[in-house]
Order: sequence, then C-alpha cells, then structure tokens
Amino acid sequence: MDANPLARYQRLTYAGSIVPSMPDREVAPRAEYRRRADRHRERAAEAGRREESISRARLGVALAAALIAWLVLGAVRLSAVWLVVPAAAFAALLVVHARVRRRRRRAERGVAFYERGLARLDGQWAGAGRTGARFLDPHHPYADDLDIFGEGSLYELLCGARTIMGEEMLAAWLLAPSDLPSVRARQAAVQELTPRLDLREDLAVLGEEVAATVRPDALVALATSAVRAAGPRLRLGALAVSAATLGAVALWSTGWATPTLALGVLALQAVVHWRLRKRVRDAERAVAGHGPDLELLATVLERFEREPLTSPPLVQLRDDLTTEGQRPSQAVRRLRLLVDLFDSRRNQFFAPVALLTMWEVHGALAIEAWRARHGASVVAWLTAVGQLEALCSLAGFAWEHPADVYPIVDEGEARFEAQGLGHPLMPEARCVRNDVALGGATRVLIVSGSNMSGKSTLLRAVGVNAVLALAGAPVRATRLRLSSVSVGATLRIRDSLQEGTSRFYAELVRLRDLVRIADGPIPLLFLLDEILHGTNSHDRRLGAAAVVSGLVQRGAIGLVTTHDLALSEVANDPGVRAANVHFEDRLEDGQMVFDYRMRPGIVRTSNALALMRTLGLGPDAPSR
Repeated sequence: MDANPLARYQRLTYAGSIVPSMPDREVAPRAEYRRRADRHRERAAEAGRREESISRARLGVALAAALIAWLVLGAVRLSAVWLVVPAAAFAALLVVHARVRRRRRRAERGVAFYERGLARLDGQWAGAGRTGARFLDPHHPYADDLDIFGEGSLYELLCGARTIMGEEMLAAWLLAPSDLPSVRARQAAVQELTPRLDLREDLAVLGEEVAATVRPDALVALATSAVRAAGPRLRLGALAVSAATLGAVALWSTGWATPTLALGVLALQAVVHWRLRKRVRDAERAVAGHGPDLELLATVLERFEREPLTSPPLVQLRDDLTTEGQRPSQAVRRLRLLVDLFDSRRNQFFAPVALLTMWEVHGALAIEAWRARHGASVVAWLTAVGQLEALCSLAGFAWEHPADVYPIVDEGEARFEAQGLGHPLMPEARCVRNDVALGGATRVLIVSGSNMSGKSTLLRAVGVNAVLALAGAPVRATRLRLSSVSVGATLRIRDSLQEGTSRFYAELVRLRDLVRIADGPIPLLFLLDEILHGTNSHDRRLGAAAVVSGLVQRGAIGLVTTHDLALSEVANDPGVRAANVHFEDRLEDGQMVFDYRMRPGIVRTSNALALMRTLGLGPDAPSR
C-alpha cells in the first residue's frame, strides 16, 4: 500500500471529459507568489552585497586600527586616544552588519515562504511541510482512512502554523466536527483573512526567526496553579536586606566597618535567601528556558494586534486578549525581560553581584507578581495564537484555491448534497468531479464498479470535504450543502500483530464504533469501503444489509462500495432508502481506461480478469 496518498492519487490515469483547471482563476495567486518571491530575492541579493561591503569596511577599519596601534607603540608616539576612532567605527559596523544580516535572512525566509506556496500550486508539496503525524491515531474513526495526517495529507496541505498551539488547534478542528455557530464564525474569519497575504507572510517569517526548539505549549505552566504574589512588605524587606548587604560590604572595603559587621549582614541575607528558596524554585520551574518561547509568543501577538480586523469573530478574539487595558504583547515582553534578568545570575561575570544582591530572589518575586497579575490570561493568549494561526492556514488554502466554495451548513436531519465534488488532495487539472446527494429520500449510495475505477476516491472526496466544511474551510466543489455530521470510515482497516487482531475483526470493531457514534447527538456520515469482504458472499450480504439498515435507522447517511453485486440488493429494502450507482471502465489497446464518472444503476462489467491478463496472470495468459 502506498504511504503517500497524494502520489497515489496523482498516478491515476485520467481519460474522457475532465474538469478544467480554470487557469484564469489560478493566475492571481501564482502570479502574486512569483512577484513577491522575486521581490524578496532582490532584497536578499541587495542585503548580501551590503554585507560584503561592510565586511570589506570592517577589514579596512581593522587594518587602520593596527596601523594606529603601531604608531602609538612605535617611535612616532601618537596619542592612544586615536585608537578610540577605529574602535568606535568597528563597533558601529558590527551593529550595522547584524541588522543587514537579519534583513537578508528575513528576505530569504520570505523567498522560501512563497516558494512553498508555488510548490503547493504545482502539486509538489508532499513531504515538504508539517505532516502532523503525531496526531494520527489508528483507532480514530476517519483520520487514517481519509489521509488527514501524514505525508501528502490534508494537514500537510493546510498547515501554515509556526507554533505548537497553531498546529494543535488546526489538528483539533480536523479531528472532530465543530458546532454550527463556530463553523459559521470561522468561515467569516477565513474570508476576511484570505486576502491578508502580508499577515500570513509575517507570521511565517517571524515564527521562523526563533529557534526550532521552542516549546510555546510549556508556557501553560505559568498558569497551572494559583499564584499568590509576595506582599509589599516582603519585597521591600528583601530590597532592604540587599541594600544593607551592599552597604556593609562597601563600608568594610573602605575600612569604615569591621569584618564582623559585614559578615553579620551577609549571614542575615543568607537566612532570608534560604527562607525564600521555594519561591525561587517555583519561578525557575515556571520560566526556565522559555526566553525564545516568550519571544515567539510576543512577536505573533504584536503582529496580530497591528492587523486591522473587522469581522466579529476576529474583533472579539482580539478584544478578549486585553488584560486591564494592557496589550498582551506588552505583558509578554515584560515577562521576557524579567526572565532574561532572572537568568543573568548565571553569567560568570555577573555572578558575584547576583550573590551579594539576592538577585534571583528579587527576580523570582517579580516573576511571581507577573504570574499573579497575568497568569490567568496565558491560556487565553495561547489559545488566541493557535486560533489565529489555524485560521490563517485555512485562509491560505482559500487564497490558493479561489474556485473552491464555502459550504452551506444547516440545522436539521443529516444531509450531504454536493455538485462538482472533487478531492482536495488531487491537482485541480486532473480532478474529475461528481455530484453526490445524500439525505431525504436517499440515505445510502451503494457504489459498485471495477478495480481502480474511482470508488474509494469518491468516498475520500466526500469525507475530506465534510471535514473541511465542518472546520470552517472552503471545499472542493461548485456547491455543497450539508448538516452537522460525524464522519466515520472503513477505507483503511488493517490487521494488527501487536493487538492480535485480524483485518476482519478490526473492521467489526470499527463498525461497532460507528454504530456508537450514530447513537450520539450528531448524525453519522459513514463511508464503508468493500464492507465485510473478509467473509463469504452469503454472510457478507446479510451482514452488510444489517449494518447499513441499522445505521440508517439511527439517522445516519453514507456510501458503501462493493465488488459483490449481490450487495446491490440492499437498495431493494425500502427501510434502507438506498440507491445504486456505479463507475465504468473500458479496455483500449490492452490498457484499462477509466473516466471516473459516477452513473446511476449497477455496474455490468468487471475488469479483474482483463487486468490479470495484461500482467500475464490471467487464465488465458501465455505460459513462460
């Protein structure tokens, strides 16, 4: 089995009438990506040239400094003050060089951002992005079956997040249906964010400026428990002890105080430090190593705050972040400063001063005060960043696929009515679209057809578009109307040596899970591929009819594929409310040709023997 679903879909041979790729609609994102990528290349090249010039200037200043030093130390007896000039010039060049280097790296990241976008438009994105493999659960009712995660998956196509919060938020939206108000709110937010290409670029580029080892999710530790800040008496008392210590040491060093006095004050400070050691440990556990995390969080929040937003969901999201009139980016940057000061006690040159002043105690008390004031807001900030990045991921998908539409999501009984439905992971130029109508008089489609004719791809197209729709994203269709549904599938059921289960037993377990989902508050959209094909034809027909009938009685809708034409008799049961549809194929010049068009009725042809003959395996194949 192919591990890369995108590659598997792209290898299919399409024939017949194919929906055009609508190049006039694709030209806008493609041309804009190229224009911006070229602009960043020019900026990177210009910055590179400036770097070379600055490097030559630094070398010249260094040679000048060496000449002046030789003159100062030589017979000319030039004043040493002249060394200040090259030293100041060299320091200034270092600062300028650092700025130019940052500008070049940012431009290079911009180029990479737009090249990734062009690769997605060209269908060359599989394996180059975030696959979300850590979110894949083989027991999830559809994630593995519909290629939601992994290389070439829906998640990799969508995800533009640069923080763990954004990645987790997007994964959560794809793993479970959202309530209808949330779906509609996200649609409004995504539509506003779709043309905000500058925002997506900035979030991507700024996020990549931080080291890849950041762990923003660990910041939740800042708010995991209630923190009671030290009172003013304790903080003033600690300051007084530090001041007394510095004063006593200064007086002793100048001979104005005895060693006994200085040692006594130092002993008092040691006692105070020992009594406050738990506060220091708590602060250390809460913020240790989080400097880059805080920088990333502050950067994303600050960029979010600067963006003019008008849709109610985004405006509300931004307003909810404000704490006591202070912008969250300001609060996070203040904590970043406190963390840097707290960590400075480890500097070997500053350590003696830190020891004399109880530096870590004062830092811990300041961090404690920050946590008491803002700790309760940390989760909201992280959630907001995750939502923003997830929404921007969906907006990027919408920008790159302008022909995709936003679905109409209704209340009421289960339905899925699509026109021009295609699979989002397939290149649009090669995507054959079909109409699918479930709900009302038709609750089930029994899909028959030969091997490789497109049955499983149809099921995946229905499932993936339902997942996109209920996440708030546009879908690959000309029109889609659906209700809130829970998706369940059996397209990729496997046996498991570790769990000691056969493929047939694993399918039964999944079907049991789908029945339980159908008993829940949200109707089930089931996608059953070759149902119960691990048993004999008689048991399969009876068992499949019982399963499908039971799901329909629970209010579910769905599709069932089969090679066994006896299963088409399920459509004769009025209680199931099913209809037969099929895919056809034909043999041309010894090659199987498919048009991937769904037609009403039962398939009347089979290609199994023909495929075997083409490989020299059929009953009439010549012996070798």
